[in-house]
Amino acid sequence: MSALANQAEDPLAGLNPAQAEAVRHGVEADAAAPGPPLLVIAGAGSGKTATLAHRVAHLIANGADARRILLLTFSRRAAQEMQARVERALARRGVTKATTIAWSGTFHAVGARLLRIHAQEIGLDPAFTIHDREDSADLMAMVRHDLGLSGRDKRFPMKGTCLQIYSLAVNAQAPLGELIARRFPWVAQWESELKRLFAAYVEAKQAHNVLDYDDLLLYWAGMMAEPELAGRVAERFDHVLVDEYQDTNRLQGLVLTRLKPDGRGLTVVGDDAQSIYSFRAAEVRNILDFPGLFSPRARIVTLETNYRSTQPILAASNAVISFAKERFAKELTSDRPSARKPRLVTVRDEADQAAYVATRILEAREAGLPLKSQAALFRAAHHSAPLELELARRNIPFVKFGGLKFLEAAHVKDMLSLLRFVENPGDRVAGFRVLQLLPGVGPGSAQRLLDASAAAADRLAALALAKAPAQAGADWPAFMALLDDLKVAGWPADIERARLWYEPHLERIHDDAQARKADLLQLERMAQTFASRAAFLTDLTLDPPNATSGEAGPPLLDEDYVILSTIHSAKGQEWRSVFVLNAVDGCMPSDLATGSADEIEEERRLLYVAMTRAREELDLVTPQRFFTSGQPRGGDRHVYAARTRFVPPTILKHFEATVWPPARREADARAAAAAPIDLRAKMRGMWG
Repeated sequence: MSALANQAEDPLAGLNPAQAEAVRHGVEADAAAPGPPLLVIAGAGSGKTATLAHRVAHLIANGADARRILLLTFSRRAAQEMQARVERALARRGVTKATTIAWSGTFHAVGARLLRIHAQEIGLDPAFTIHDREDSADLMAMVRHDLGLSGRDKRFPMKGTCLQIYSLAVNAQAPLGELIARRFPWVAQWESELKRLFAAYVEAKQAHNVLDYDDLLLYWAGMMAEPELAGRVAERFDHVLVDEYQDTNRLQGLVLTRLKPDGRGLTVVGDDAQSIYSFRAAEVRNILDFPGLFSPRARIVTLETNYRSTQPILAASNAVISFAKERFAKELTSDRPSARKPRLVTVRDEADQAAYVATRILEAREAGLPLKSQAALFRAAHHSAPLELELARRNIPFVKFGGLKFLEAAHVKDMLSLLRFVENPGDRVAGFRVLQLLPGVGPGSAQRLLDASAAAADRLAALALAKAPAQAGADWPAFMALLDDLKVAGWPADIERARLWYEPHLERIHDDAQARKADLLQLERMAQTFASRAAFLTDLTLDPPNATSGEAGPPLLDEDYVILSTIHSAKGQEWRSVFVLNAVDGCMPSDLATGSADEIEEERRLLYVAMTRAREELDLVTPQRFFTSGQPRGGDRHVYAARTRFVPPTILKHFEATVWPPARREADARAAAAAPIDLRAKMRGMWG
């Protein structure tokens, strides 16, 4: 019998026993009837995506209605990949009809969809637009200025800091005073002013008919606090499945428990050992406390078979995380034996560290390992600066994860602001930006024009009747004609109309207009796949592309390149060879993250995440000293560092300890082998 026939008989073929147990949980009798709550602790590289996709397919194949399944992921791409895997898993069962999970996406995207459906019931205008982080910061700046908080004798927090404090308070559901004391002690004197600012910021959002990212969760949680409305929202879903549960915040946890108060039909998948996003308000207690939220307790299935790394890498990683004060016990294992232990490499300083990594990268490349299969990971973005210089000196191309995000590029924001302003003329941030694209229109003129039309029922019509800025000249009538066209034009034709109007202004404002035009054409192509302007703006804001064509991405002249990445950005990725830079106290854990036991535990998890990105080779590099300049005390000087506390002597057996460069190692060995010098005899002989 063929392998394909065997798979058709056993749809769970290829899953290990723990994965199959998670897939079958609560489905034995009737998948249409939601089963008890399930927590899947999925260790690094343990096939959690395959497990979750097979569970969804198993539910559907056994009678669950795909239209009544809610699948929550942390990116649209993850949701799309999950959908494709579900369809493949169903095909193995002989289900050839396309089965679409009607409710699938990020928490924020699903929240936005539910808010539009129930907008009028909760006092929202269904035509609301959504601000990204930069737009939200700009609105915060406007409110800050209006309240007179920008002209103080003492320095008041800037807009970005204010937004960060506001966002953390909302997502962590923490009292402002407690949050400031713990995370922002330097702004404690401004607590009452911040409360006033945040209240005015909320009023401004409501007046402009806009929501920010945080509102999408806050309003959803608010809906779920109203029993009658909560019942109707919860009734939509028989099954709720959540990926990466360790990365949820308290607000997201609250939404889930209100959707499924008894836990029936609720499955969450995650790994407490990979919870590393507390700076975004992620709450590791969500996953640690999950089993006890329900009676009877949620069932726990642990996935411990790792399909990524060699056993020596897993042994070292297990040893590092074993010291965690609170965790779900698991021991990752692999069927990939290897004689290569992870290296613990001692170097003199950051210059030697850069030279070591560059040398090893070139050696591996000569041995047949592509540059793309090698990565250097670090705790903070600036840690890679010496390595970047060394790679450039040796003509080794590299890409650093990060770069300018697509929606942060000025020309892209200009176009989106224009579309948002037409979609929602009450969006003052969008209007303020768009008006200043016209020659001769500055902040003062833009504010005057928006004030003049603010009270009108038809704000765009009122804007047309306002006194045109003198210096705008012929550009003003053309702009008003554009707004009239976009009010009635069909989608997606109106984005082309907007682009053609904007291009002359783009050439006037930017020297590199030609490169920026490529991004606008890309934006236009993306628009073709959306049914409406509102859907396009919502989706692009919630799940933007990573980077602009000219500002980030692979080197244009090299098809192979090394990856440089912060550990936070590397989560979910893997490479054959990984170098972890600055594995010393002060960098890992960071000096800025040792204020509490919880912070130190998260730093331990960061190292664990970095180590488990490696498939075949892993190097932890420990510089012994760092050069600091411009310090208030001591001036320019060398600071000496100790190996990270997360690799104590008791687990050194899992590493191959070495010193680099080899000449230094040999000199140290010779010195150690030399006969000791008896200085005491010399001292005695001085007088005899």
